[in-house]
Amino acid sequence: MDTFQLEDEAQTIEFGNALGQLLKPNDVVLLDGDLGAGKTTLTKGIAQALGIKRYIKSPTYTIIHEYHDGKMPLFHMDAYRLEDGGAEDLGFEDYFNGDGITVVEWSEYIQDFLPDEFLTVHLERNHDNTKRFATVEPHGEHYNQISSELEHKLSDRRSNF
Repeated sequence: MDTFQLEDEAQTIEFGNALGQLLKPNDVVLLDGDLGAGKTTLTKGIAQALGIKRYIKSPTYTIIHEYHDGKMPLFHMDAYRLEDGGAEDLGFEDYFNGDGITVVEWSEYIQDFLPDEFLTVHLERNHDNTKRFATVEPHGEHYNQISSELEHKLSDRRSNF
């Protein structure tokens, strides 16, 4: 696992953009972290890499936002409201096996529906909230390759966190 230090919102978006440039159709990225850790901000960077011009906002109340105006679709999910169930009716498999990139916030609430392989990005803040850290955890060979390429692209941001 590689950890990257992100100094501010702009670097979080840059990190997302670098990641987004490496993603292919059917890729699934899970974003874990507390409220305000930067999950949606990172998703803005992924959208930027895909050429999506629409404003990216958290899908907390709608659960899924679809963006089709880029190089490939982006499916941005927030599973926080599914803590007590209801996920079985949302057709997650169609998104995970579709022609776009799927980004899932609060994935722990839909673990039973996740594919076997995915990339997890754990976002954490330091104690005084002045820095963020993104730890990349690949699950599967394809995501190992993405993680390696991302580490190469962002080697100046590596952290000993």
